Amino acid sequence: MRLATWNVNSIRARVDRIVDFAVREHIDVLAMQEIKCKVEQFPFDRFEEAGFHVEAHGFSQWNGVAIASREPLSDVRTAFPGMPGFAKGHQGPDAPQEARAIGATVGGIEVWSLYVPNGRSLGDPHYDYKLAWLAALEDYTRQSLTADPDKAIALVGDFNIAPTDADNGDPSVVQGFATHVSPPEREAFAALEAAGVHDVVRPLVPTGFTYWDYKQLRFPRNEGMRIDFILGSHAVADAVTGAQIHRNERKGEAPSDHVPVVVDLDLEGPDDDDRPMIF
Repeated sequence: MRLATWNVNSIRARVDRIVDFAVREHIDVLAMQEIKCKVEQFPFDRFEEAGFHVEAHGFSQWNGVAIASREPLSDVRTAFPGMPGFAKGHQGPDAPQEARAIGATVGGIEVWSLYVPNGRSLGDPHYDYKLAWLAALEDYTRQSLTADPDKAIALVGDFNIAPTDADNGDPSVVQGFATHVSPPEREAFAALEAAGVHDVVRPLVPTGFTYWDYKQLRFPRNEGMRIDFILGSHAVADAVTGAQIHRNERKGEAPSDHVPVVVDLDLEGPDDDDRPMIF
């Protein structure tokens, strides 16, 4: 299976480019974030013509997530247990949920396309929401893998966190003054990994960013951030045979500000103790 994640920054604005990429790169499962449309506005026909099944979750021109798959998707969910909501001026456990998560089972893997809240700024209510959202995701992941340590789970998408200094090349994003690099966010990312999932790309692609701001020539200067990840339980991590960050997708006409991240999984390979581990 070739699994990819891509914050597409408007599916309707870039559908041809996205479908062309999925076909050209032989993607089997594509998780998308920031589709920026309601479900009824999603261009299902373009994906279906290319041989994909699609499940989407979106309420408006903000946020939104989707999964496209060559094989049918089952057990589709639009929230993980405990996922908090958010609305301006509306805090508390009954705040409405945003379209930030969609999960489905395909090829024996529970795949989640996730668009983690941005946080906006330190001290903003959205920052607290971001940390609560990540804590709920950690709790769900830990409970799932405690109940079944061999469960195949892939948490993929835009996490809006640069976990280490090496993941941040944007000079305007300074620890202590900005989201994405603050200690609580990095601690939340580390806690998620401690719950039983592993960054399956970093061992194979140790350098490279996945996002560059449109402003101030960030891309030509390579002043980007690595904030898009594929995190897999050991059942997924053990099956990874390759990984790529498709930097060239940031080039050309009207690109997304993010690029696709791709991993290859050998889900039917022999039980070979000599196959190297990637974490």
